Amino acid sequence: MSEALRKAAAALQSAETVVTMGHIGPDGDSLGSMLAIAAGAANAGKRAYATFGEPFVVGKQFAYLDQSLLVPPTEVPEEVDVAVVVDTSVPDRLGSALPIVTRAGIVIVVDHHLSQDGELGDILVIDTSAGAASQVVYRLLTELGWPLDGNIATALYTGIVTDTGRFQYSATSPEIHRITAALLEAGVEPAVVGRHVYEESPFGYLHVAGAVLARAQLDAERRLVWSLLTREDLAEEQLRYEDADGLIDLIRIAEESDVACLLRELGDGKFKGSLRSRGRVDVSRIAGLFGGGGHHNAAGFVAEGTVETIMARIGAELS
Repeated sequence: MSEALRKAAAALQSAETVVTMGHIGPDGDSLGSMLAIAAGAANAGKRAYATFGEPFVVGKQFAYLDQSLLVPPTEVPEEVDVAVVVDTSVPDRLGSALPIVTRAGIVIVVDHHLSQDGELGDILVIDTSAGAASQVVYRLLTELGWPLDGNIATALYTGIVTDTGRFQYSATSPEIHRITAALLEAGVEPAVVGRHVYEESPFGYLHVAGAVLARAQLDAERRLVWSLLTREDLAEEQLRYEDADGLIDLIRIAEESDVACLLRELGDGKFKGSLRSRGRVDVSRIAGLFGGGGHHNAAGFVAEGTVETIMARIGAELS
């Protein structure tokens, strides 16, 4: 890890144009990581951009983040000295942003996931014990000697607080709390982040949550609780998928379950699955069966088929 950090820092120091990118549908960790590196590069005098593949939509809960360097993939310049891929190392998860990687001079991957499909990149800064990619990004910025300002600190704090489940997941470490202290000293306002991310949703979210909770099923034998979010649920309340990201946390609280799953209907026979574990089951292994990935306790995937066939496959892994 130390050698990879040194190589990544050297590449970024010598670059003139830096592009950071996260996975499709970026969560708080992916978005915070890419914005933090881009802002640090811009402060260091680089031409810096942050991007991710279509659909190019940022969740409204992240409106407080400085997104001035965020552009669609089509607005990234043709010549890129260094591309930094954060929070994933799977090419397919970059979507329409992948061509940027293929034409970049050097590709750095900063991640905390163990890929099921092999990694892309020339320099791999990957620590699977880290609680968030933003934790690894902080180490990289420290190696670079790029100072934290309020915007960078808030972006990193967003990544850490969301990917550690507000500091309650098992990967939450003493280092994470030390980093968080430094971020608070740099100007993070936890109340602002907490309100936007966890305490503000459209009124229609309550109706959608009610529909999803009403469909919840408990497989007591396999200690599995699951439910379904349909496109009609969202359409009736004029909500986007990004507005319903927190629904998995409502389902996972059933004390009779070890594993929780939420399937979100995407259309054309495809579903996006979110998996959570209380610790006994490695849900990243289950997500890997569908070509997805993640952590021991939190993972995701996209699968084709019916709700019944997808859930039967998951249930079989828990038997």
